[in-house]
Amino acid sequence: MTVTPQLVKELRDRTMAGMMDCKKALEACDCDMEKAIVWLREKGIAKAEKKAARVAAEGLCSYEINGNECVVFELNSETDFVAKNEKFLNLLAKVGQIIIASNATDTESALAIDVNGKNLATVILEESAVIGEKISLRRVQRIVKEDSQTFGAYKHMGGKIVVVTILDNADEVVAKDIAMHVAANQPTYVCQDDISAETLANEKQIILTEALNENAKAAKPKPENIIENNIVPGRLAKYLKEICLVDQPFVKNPDETVSVYLSHTKSTVKSFTRLAVGEGIEKEVVDFAAEVAAQAGLNK
Repeated sequence: MTVTPQLVKELRDRTMAGMMDCKKALEACDCDMEKAIVWLREKGIAKAEKKAARVAAEGLCSYEINGNECVVFELNSETDFVAKNEKFLNLLAKVGQIIIASNATDTESALAIDVNGKNLATVILEESAVIGEKISLRRVQRIVKEDSQTFGAYKHMGGKIVVVTILDNADEVVAKDIAMHVAANQPTYVCQDDISAETLANEKQIILTEALNENAKAAKPKPENIIENNIVPGRLAKYLKEICLVDQPFVKNPDETVSVYLSHTKSTVKSFTRLAVGEGIEKEVVDFAAEVAAQAGLNK
């Protein structure tokens, strides 16, 4: 497979590595994007990518809560301009109300909901024609809590990011504070106990490879046992604190961790769900100059 400028740009956007480093990584990994990311990390050129780096599509995320149930979902549009349109915002609210009132648990079952003789997919299609852009529903998730638990919900920038948390022994203020923190700091796990042994092993191997590569270039290389027994555990511990919610510095008071903040009320986080508009979608980038040149026969 040929390394194209588009592939290099995507890898650069996801890792913030240099263009030539991205090209080398893609060549070394036969243009496999995920392997190229690992290759760059092992070389110490890139850190673990942030999910936000993949955000491309437009639209808004939202949530609806009814008692012990909550649905979170994403409604995409082609442009950010349309996502601010009153008709789109009305459709967003309507879709949320329809889903929460149903038994739908995912996107497929949500699109099949009967709405006055039509399924929700048809309703959205008809609204798309009125709005003038393709509108699509994706990433529908139903979250259920117990009577003793509390939902925390937060929307950032009107729904560019939506977070719903479930906490034990917490009031709505604490639960929403945690939701705001998740929106800002995007942890991957609640705590280290949630990380699988396989994930830990993979991450440890990446850190080890990176450290050994650094050591090989050092003026005074350290013995390998020092790398494995001292440096790697320290780096792994630091990385785990960065991706685990309870270990992160609390967004409202960086002098204490989320765990310490929760200890004031003896609250615990059971789960969180975070959606950011367009995660995992690559927006098509049109080179209008090249397109016009091609149509005019100037690229021959």
